[in-house]
Amino acid sequence: MSEFAIYPSLNGKHVLVTGGASGIGALTVSAFAQQGAQVSFLDRDAEASAEVSKETGAQHALCDLRDIEAMQAAIASLGSFDVLVNNAARDDRHDWRDVTPEYWDERMQTNLRHMFFAIQAVAPGMIEAGGGSIVNLGSNSWWEAGGGFPAYTTAKAAVHGLTRTMARDLGGHRIRVNTVVPGWIMTERQKQLWATPEALEKQRQRQCLPDLIDPVYVARMVLFLASDDAAMCSANNFMVEAGSI
Repeated sequence: MSEFAIYPSLNGKHVLVTGGASGIGALTVSAFAQQGAQVSFLDRDAEASAEVSKETGAQHALCDLRDIEAMQAAIASLGSFDVLVNNAARDDRHDWRDVTPEYWDERMQTNLRHMFFAIQAVAPGMIEAGGGSIVNLGSNSWWEAGGGFPAYTTAKAAVHGLTRTMARDLGGHRIRVNTVVPGWIMTERQKQLWATPEALEKQRQRQCLPDLIDPVYVARMVLFLASDDAAMCSANNFMVEAGSI
Protein backbone atom coordinates (compact mmCIF):
# COMPACT_ATOMS: atom_id res chain seq x y z
CA MET A 1 0.00 0.00 0.00
CA SER A 2 1.36 3.40 -1.01
CA GLU A 3 0.53 5.03 2.33
CA PHE A 4 2.82 2.68 4.26
CA ALA A 5 6.26 3.86 5.40
CA ILE A 6 9.53 3.21 3.59
CA TYR A 7 12.49 2.43 5.84
CA PRO A 8 15.74 3.39 4.06
CA SER A 9 17.74 1.41 6.63
CA LEU A 10 16.19 -1.84 5.36
CA ASN A 11 17.37 -1.37 1.79
CA GLY A 12 19.97 -4.06 1.08
CA LYS A 13 19.60 -5.75 4.47
CA HIS A 14 19.84 -9.54 4.51
CA VAL A 15 16.66 -10.92 6.08
CA LEU A 16 15.64 -14.47 7.01
CA VAL A 17 12.01 -15.37 7.68
CA THR A 18 10.96 -18.80 8.96
CA GLY A 19 7.65 -20.17 7.72
CA GLY A 20 7.68 -17.70 4.85
CA ALA A 21 5.50 -19.53 2.35
CA SER A 22 2.06 -18.64 3.72
CA GLY A 23 0.07 -16.42 6.06
CA ILE A 24 1.89 -13.79 8.08
CA GLY A 25 5.22 -15.19 6.92
CA ALA A 26 4.49 -14.68 3.22
CA LEU A 27 3.26 -11.12 3.85
CA THR A 28 6.45 -10.46 5.82
CA VAL A 29 8.65 -11.74 3.00
CA SER A 30 6.78 -9.51 0.55
CA ALA A 31 6.99 -6.47 2.83
CA PHE A 32 10.77 -6.77 3.20
CA ALA A 33 11.19 -7.29 -0.55
CA GLN A 34 9.25 -4.08 -1.17
CA GLN A 35 11.74 -2.28 1.10
CA GLY A 36 14.62 -3.38 -1.11
CA ALA A 37 15.89 -5.97 1.38
CA GLN A 38 17.54 -9.19 0.25
CA VAL A 39 15.07 -11.71 1.64
CA SER A 40 15.39 -15.44 2.23
CA PHE A 41 12.90 -17.74 3.87
CA LEU A 42 12.52 -21.29 5.14
CA ASP A 43 9.46 -23.48 4.70
CA ARG A 44 8.57 -27.12 4.07
CA ASP A 45 5.85 -26.43 1.48
CA ALA A 46 7.64 -26.68 -1.87
CA GLU A 47 4.77 -25.46 -4.05
CA ALA A 48 3.87 -22.46 -1.91
CA SER A 49 7.55 -21.57 -1.44
CA ALA A 50 8.12 -21.53 -5.18
CA GLU A 51 5.12 -19.23 -5.64
CA VAL A 52 6.30 -16.76 -2.98
CA SER A 53 9.81 -16.73 -4.46
CA LYS A 54 8.36 -16.07 -7.92
CA GLU A 55 6.21 -13.20 -6.64
CA THR A 56 8.83 -11.52 -4.43
CA GLY A 57 12.23 -12.50 -5.79
CA ALA A 58 13.14 -13.96 -2.42
CA GLN A 59 15.31 -17.05 -2.24
CA HIS A 60 14.22 -19.98 -0.13
CA ALA A 61 15.34 -23.31 1.26
CA LEU A 62 13.05 -26.23 1.98
CA CYS A 63 13.26 -27.83 5.38
CA ASP A 64 11.18 -29.10 8.29
CA LEU A 65 12.03 -26.79 11.19
CA ARG A 66 11.50 -29.64 13.63
CA ASP A 67 14.71 -31.13 12.20
CA ILE A 68 17.29 -28.80 13.73
CA GLU A 69 20.26 -30.13 11.77
CA ALA A 70 18.37 -29.68 8.50
CA MET A 71 17.36 -26.16 9.51
CA GLN A 72 20.92 -25.24 10.42
CA ALA A 73 22.17 -26.57 7.10
CA ALA A 74 19.48 -24.61 5.25
CA ILE A 75 20.41 -21.39 7.05
CA ALA A 76 24.10 -21.94 6.30
CA SER A 77 23.29 -22.43 2.62
CA LEU A 78 21.53 -19.07 2.47
CA GLY A 79 24.30 -16.99 4.02
CA SER A 80 24.47 -14.56 6.93
CA PHE A 81 21.72 -12.20 8.04
CA ASP A 82 21.10 -8.79 9.54
CA VAL A 83 17.51 -9.64 10.48
CA LEU A 84 15.86 -12.86 11.65
CA VAL A 85 12.08 -13.19 11.84
CA ASN A 86 11.09 -16.29 13.82
CA ASN A 87 7.60 -16.60 12.41
CA ALA A 88 6.88 -20.31 11.86
CA ALA A 89 4.19 -21.92 14.06
CA ARG A 90 0.95 -23.92 13.88
CA ASP A 91 -2.00 -23.23 16.17
CA ASP A 92 -3.66 -26.65 15.81
CA ARG A 93 -6.51 -27.12 18.28
CA HIS A 94 -6.36 -29.99 20.76
CA ASP A 95 -8.23 -31.14 23.84
CA TRP A 96 -6.09 -31.25 26.99
CA ARG A 97 -7.48 -34.72 27.77
CA ASP A 98 -6.05 -36.11 24.53
CA VAL A 99 -2.51 -34.75 24.78
CA THR A 100 0.23 -37.39 24.97
CA PRO A 101 3.89 -36.77 25.87
CA GLU A 102 4.77 -37.35 22.23
CA TYR A 103 2.25 -34.79 20.99
CA TRP A 104 3.39 -32.28 23.61
CA ASP A 105 7.00 -32.64 22.50
CA GLU A 106 6.05 -32.28 18.84
CA ARG A 107 4.15 -29.06 19.60
CA MET A 108 7.22 -27.64 21.35
CA GLN A 109 9.32 -28.57 18.33
CA THR A 110 6.84 -26.92 15.98
CA ASN A 111 6.21 -23.74 17.93
CA LEU A 112 9.25 -23.00 20.09
CA ARG A 113 12.43 -25.05 19.81
CA HIS A 114 13.42 -23.98 16.30
CA MET A 115 13.30 -20.33 17.33
CA PHE A 116 16.21 -20.72 19.72
CA PHE A 117 18.29 -22.74 17.30
CA ALA A 118 17.65 -20.26 14.48
CA ILE A 119 18.91 -17.50 16.77
CA GLN A 120 21.92 -19.63 17.62
CA ALA A 121 22.63 -20.09 13.91
CA VAL A 122 22.39 -16.43 12.85
CA ALA A 123 23.76 -14.63 15.92
CA PRO A 124 27.49 -15.20 15.18
CA GLY A 125 27.11 -13.43 11.83
CA MET A 126 25.25 -10.57 13.46
CA ILE A 127 27.96 -10.27 16.10
CA GLU A 128 30.62 -10.11 13.39
CA ALA A 129 28.59 -7.46 11.54
CA GLY A 130 28.24 -5.34 14.67
CA GLY A 131 24.53 -5.75 15.29
CA GLY A 132 21.20 -7.02 14.07
CA SER A 133 17.52 -7.44 14.83
CA ILE A 134 15.66 -10.60 15.84
CA VAL A 135 11.87 -10.61 15.89
CA ASN A 136 10.02 -13.54 17.46
CA LEU A 137 6.31 -14.00 16.79
CA GLY A 138 4.29 -14.53 19.96
CA SER A 139 0.52 -14.87 20.30
CA ASN A 140 -2.46 -13.20 21.91
CA SER A 141 -3.80 -16.66 22.86
CA TRP A 142 -2.22 -16.97 26.28
CA TRP A 143 -2.60 -13.28 27.13
CA GLU A 144 -6.34 -13.69 26.60
CA ALA A 145 -6.47 -17.02 28.48
CA GLY A 146 -7.62 -18.76 25.33
CA GLY A 147 -8.56 -22.42 25.64
CA GLY A 148 -8.54 -25.39 23.32
CA PHE A 149 -4.82 -25.66 22.57
CA PRO A 150 -2.75 -25.81 25.77
CA ALA A 151 0.46 -27.07 24.16
CA TYR A 152 0.37 -24.21 21.66
CA THR A 153 -0.32 -21.51 24.24
CA THR A 154 2.42 -22.84 26.52
CA ALA A 155 4.94 -22.74 23.69
CA LYS A 156 3.89 -19.23 22.72
CA ALA A 157 4.11 -17.99 26.30
CA ALA A 158 7.67 -19.33 26.41
CA VAL A 159 8.58 -17.21 23.37
CA HIS A 160 8.50 -14.15 25.61
CA GLY A 161 11.02 -15.66 28.00
CA LEU A 162 13.26 -16.55 25.08
CA THR A 163 13.04 -12.98 23.75
CA ARG A 164 13.96 -11.37 27.03
CA THR A 165 16.87 -13.63 27.92
CA MET A 166 18.37 -13.45 24.42
CA ALA A 167 17.95 -9.68 24.39
CA ARG A 168 20.15 -9.63 27.47
CA ASP A 169 22.70 -12.12 26.14
CA LEU A 170 23.02 -10.46 22.72
CA GLY A 171 22.40 -6.83 23.59
CA GLY A 172 26.07 -6.09 24.22
CA HIS A 173 26.63 -6.86 20.54
CA ARG A 174 23.90 -4.38 19.51
CA ILE A 175 21.57 -7.20 18.58
CA ARG A 176 17.97 -6.33 19.44
CA VAL A 177 15.45 -9.07 20.26
CA ASN A 178 11.72 -8.35 20.43
CA THR A 179 8.38 -10.13 20.31
CA VAL A 180 5.50 -9.16 18.05
CA VAL A 181 2.17 -10.26 19.48
CA PRO A 182 -0.51 -10.75 16.83
CA GLY A 183 -4.17 -10.80 17.76
CA TRP A 184 -6.58 -12.91 15.75
CA ILE A 185 -5.17 -12.31 12.30
CA MET A 186 -7.35 -13.03 9.26
CA THR A 187 -5.03 -15.33 7.32
CA GLU A 188 -6.53 -17.80 4.85
CA ARG A 189 -5.92 -20.61 7.36
CA GLN A 190 -7.93 -18.83 10.04
CA LYS A 191 -10.73 -18.00 7.62
CA GLN A 192 -10.99 -21.59 6.42
CA LEU A 193 -10.81 -23.31 9.81
CA TRP A 194 -12.21 -21.13 12.57
CA ALA A 195 -13.63 -17.78 11.39
CA THR A 196 -17.34 -18.47 11.79
CA PRO A 197 -19.72 -15.49 11.89
CA GLU A 198 -20.31 -16.09 15.60
CA ALA A 199 -16.59 -16.26 16.38
CA LEU A 200 -15.85 -13.12 14.38
CA GLU A 201 -18.57 -11.16 16.14
CA LYS A 202 -17.26 -12.28 19.52
CA GLN A 203 -13.78 -11.15 18.49
CA ARG A 204 -15.03 -7.74 17.39
CA GLN A 205 -16.67 -7.31 20.77
CA ARG A 206 -13.38 -8.18 22.48
CA GLN A 207 -11.31 -5.74 20.43
CA CYS A 208 -11.29 -2.00 21.07
CA LEU A 209 -11.18 -1.43 17.31
CA PRO A 210 -14.06 -2.79 15.21
CA ASP A 211 -12.08 -4.00 12.19
CA LEU A 212 -10.68 -7.50 11.79
CA ILE A 213 -6.91 -7.59 11.47
CA ASP A 214 -5.24 -8.11 8.10
CA PRO A 215 -1.86 -9.90 8.31
CA VAL A 216 -0.16 -7.00 6.56
CA TYR A 217 -0.27 -5.05 9.82
CA VAL A 218 1.80 -7.69 11.60
CA ALA A 219 4.33 -7.50 8.77
CA ARG A 220 4.47 -3.71 9.15
CA MET A 221 5.31 -4.01 12.85
CA VAL A 222 8.05 -6.50 12.01
CA LEU A 223 9.50 -4.04 9.48
CA PHE A 224 9.60 -1.29 12.09
CA LEU A 225 11.42 -3.49 14.59
CA ALA A 226 13.93 -4.57 11.95
CA SER A 227 14.66 -1.00 10.92
CA ASP A 228 17.01 1.56 12.44
CA ASP A 229 13.93 3.49 13.58
CA ALA A 230 13.68 0.87 16.36
CA ALA A 231 17.36 1.06 17.30
CA MET A 232 16.56 1.47 21.01
CA CYS A 233 13.80 -1.16 21.19
CA SER A 234 14.70 -4.50 22.72
CA ALA A 235 13.44 -7.16 25.15
CA ASN A 236 9.84 -6.08 24.70
CA ASN A 237 6.40 -6.94 23.33
CA PHE A 238 4.81 -5.06 20.44
CA MET A 239 1.10 -5.73 20.15
CA VAL A 240 -0.88 -5.89 16.92
CA GLU A 241 -4.22 -7.02 18.33
CA ALA A 242 -6.64 -4.10 17.95
CA GLY A 243 -6.84 -3.71 21.72
CA SER A 244 -8.11 -7.20 22.54
CA ILE A 245 -5.63 -7.92 25.36
